[in-house]
Amino acid sequence: MTTPLPHGVLLAFEGIDGSGKSTQARLFADWAEARGLEVVRTREPTQGPWGRKIREARFTARMSPEDELAAFLADRKEHVETLIKPALARGALVIIDRYYYSTVAYQGARGLDPQALLATNRAFAPKPDLVLLVDVDPMQSLERIHARGEGQDLFENLEALTKVRAIFRSLVEPHVALIDGARAPEVVFEDVKARILAGPLKSLA
Repeated sequence: MTTPLPHGVLLAFEGIDGSGKSTQARLFADWAEARGLEVVRTREPTQGPWGRKIREARFTARMSPEDELAAFLADRKEHVETLIKPALARGALVIIDRYYYSTVAYQGARGLDPQALLATNRAFAPKPDLVLLVDVDPMQSLERIHARGEGQDLFENLEALTKVRAIFRSLVEPHVALIDGARAPEVVFEDVKARILAGPLKSLA
């Protein structure tokens, strides 16, 4: 039996490709489920039609910045209305691997205005209670990507990731926690857990 929270909590795990954010999202979701919380695990791009289109373009021919943005927004609007908002309304802990901060960083690195991107997304997408920004040097992230042996997509090159990282690091807001992702995953997780339990999930500390 799961225990609803007094109100829903939205945690967003962000970072460049190869940062380890997906590992940390999974570790915290496992930890929270073991303590009886209803955890909704999700990610963007989603598995919906727009999300699939975005994923396919990563390995074939990347869309123009404007078309790519339109696809991300369409995917996110559906995601928000069909999954994120209903889950928060019933008191679930929603853990999302990539959210609109990734759009700001990745599309911003392609020349679009990061602040305009932020405003466009916040007009319809719930603001996270906490953003865990897992930060690593792009050289280290590329080493991790290559070690996975899954193939490198069109987002993953040193120049692009350096620009993306710089935009991520410029998003200095009270609810954005910068996490050093260069350390061993279990060490990073202790930091992630401490930040969350000092913030939106104080009741579990």
